[in-house]
Amino acid sequence: MRTSTKLKLAYVALAAADTALAGSSRRWAHQVRHVTKPLLLPTLGSALATDPRAARSPLRASTLAAQVGGWGGDVLLLGEGERAFAAGATSFGVGHLAYVTGFLRHRDRRTPITASRTARVIGGLWAASGPVVAARAATREPRLGATLLGYSGLLAAMAATASHLDPALPRDARLLTAAGGAMFLASDAVLGARTFLLPNAPERLESVVMATYTGAQLLLAEGAARAGR
Repeated sequence: MRTSTKLKLAYVALAAADTALAGSSRRWAHQVRHVTKPLLLPTLGSALATDPRAARSPLRASTLAAQVGGWGGDVLLLGEGERAFAAGATSFGVGHLAYVTGFLRHRDRRTPITASRTARVIGGLWAASGPVVAARAATREPRLGATLLGYSGLLAAMAATASHLDPALPRDARLLTAAGGAMFLASDAVLGARTFLLPNAPERLESVVMATYTGAQLLLAEGAARAGR
């Protein structure tokens, strides 16, 4: 078994454990997450870095850079309060910017992204929901609202550009990347609703957030690896 495969399996195990812990209200579960959550993206990044398929991937460097931003977000969001949330969102935003940069470099140049039905749907969803969540966040902390509006815009851009890759890239790589972008969008939609729109949201929603988030990162990494074939 390749080292990259072993690391990928380790990531899946960590993701499953952290997802289960995230849905618990017990203090010990939160404490254990200070171990499991920070290990997620370094493990996934190591899997991508050692994957021989990714050696020539045009998406390898940008995906690894995005994972660094995501790792910072994972660690910062273990804190509590609006400042920790804003700092985590900012770090994730840097990660999304790295994804967008890589996807734009290898976009489908035959048609503008504005002609993509998927991109238009994503843009419409952001326009309908992003300002609402940001406005609700601003009632807690004005600067948090602006941070989340910018973050959600970057997230939408990442998901849209993930769906508009160069047809010259392998089809499975493009499908996995598009699915990863869409799942990331779904994960943060649940997170935003749980945090700012739903009073007394059940703890198990955090498990939904982590299941979709870790799945999204895995799909994006796998798409990047397969783009090198």
